[in-house]
Amino acid sequence: MNTLDANKVNDPNNLDEVFAAMRDEMLSGQEYPLQPIMQPQSAPEATAEQQHNASNETPTEAICDDDTAAPQSSITPTDAHGFDFSKTDNPRPNPNVGLFTIKAANEWIDEASNRPMPCKLFGQLWFEHEICILFSDSNLGKSILAVQIADAVSRGNGALSGMAMEAQPQTVLYFDFELSDKQFEVRYIGDDGKHYQFSQNLKRVEINPDVSEYPDGCDFEEYIKISLQQAVEELGAKVIILDNITYLSRETEKAKDALPLMKWLKSFGRKYNLSILVLAHTPKRNMANPITKNDLQGSKMLYNFCDGCFAIGESTKSNQLRYIKELKQRNVSFAFDADNVIVCEIVKPDNFLMFRFVEYGCESEHLRQLTDNDRESMIERVKELSAKGKSQRDIATELGISVGSVNRYLKK
Repeated sequence: MNTLDANKVNDPNNLDEVFAAMRDEMLSGQEYPLQPIMQPQSAPEATAEQQHNASNETPTEAICDDDTAAPQSSITPTDAHGFDFSKTDNPRPNPNVGLFTIKAANEWIDEASNRPMPCKLFGQLWFEHEICILFSDSNLGKSILAVQIADAVSRGNGALSGMAMEAQPQTVLYFDFELSDKQFEVRYIGDDGKHYQFSQNLKRVEINPDVSEYPDGCDFEEYIKISLQQAVEELGAKVIILDNITYLSRETEKAKDALPLMKWLKSFGRKYNLSILVLAHTPKRNMANPITKNDLQGSKMLYNFCDGCFAIGESTKSNQLRYIKELKQRNVSFAFDADNVIVCEIVKPDNFLMFRFVEYGCESEHLRQLTDNDRESMIERVKELSAKGKSQRDIATELGISVGSVNRYLKK
């Protein structure tokens, strides 16, 4: 190993050799006289007589390094790009810079370790303090399952067999922007005319049709957000279910529209420490294809910014069968992917319309199998739409197939 003298090691024009020396020092244990890199200063060399006098000079009083601070250089240590090292050597404790809060990584971990682990609200598909998205095609039972989950959270019970509930009974706000009160009632009344008795912890919310004017020049979407915050503050709820996302923003197809919505939901959830389940639709999809994140209607920003996501698929085995598939997870490993979907049937024992667990299975068992005639028809339809000037992506969206399939069919 080549050794370097102190002057050469600390010369800022020899940075490659400086870093090499530092590396060798760590590997070998040999100490090099490395000092903070300073801009070179021109100073006259000491004469032999001055060096001799300095070496023989005896201090009148011993000075302890701990008692007296080292003299500060008037020159700020910088690198070749002008970065000020003095600010990194002495950072301010926990500074807030604009939108950012900055702490040491270990400090973040220490603070988080003092908070309890988030409880499961619907097995591992939805945890406390998360924004989770549930989506499916129309009329597959999103609202049925969502009310079932809301009922379970309000009681502290599990919504489905095998789906753990770890939280205590608590207030749940179910914002129902889909059904009228009569439509809701029909789902929870038995043949004998008796209604299902929900917990008083479950509060159903719908839009007041008598409100036609909005304060301070707000539009409809802005006033819904304001009203959401007021409802949460008034009732002190920590769990809310939004059925569905289109009422919060009419436009979510483009990133410029979806991003502000997801930012608002994130901020809203953190401010009030909420657990949020959002229901969304999927465009018409091909029943022969497995469900993917691309089936979520709207911009991918919806998927990218949520904490968890799961979907309901229709089974070709029976009109009453559905399967639940896990699509996004931040906390644990996937448990309900394509090889282990949750198969359920929609039933109404007594006076409660619900999903009832049947078994675990493979998604492929519930998909429609394409015949040769189906493929030929699909190829003709793809070519027909392409001849009309539609892009491959538009064709894929309209037919519910992948862009790769469109490209492949156009080559046949």
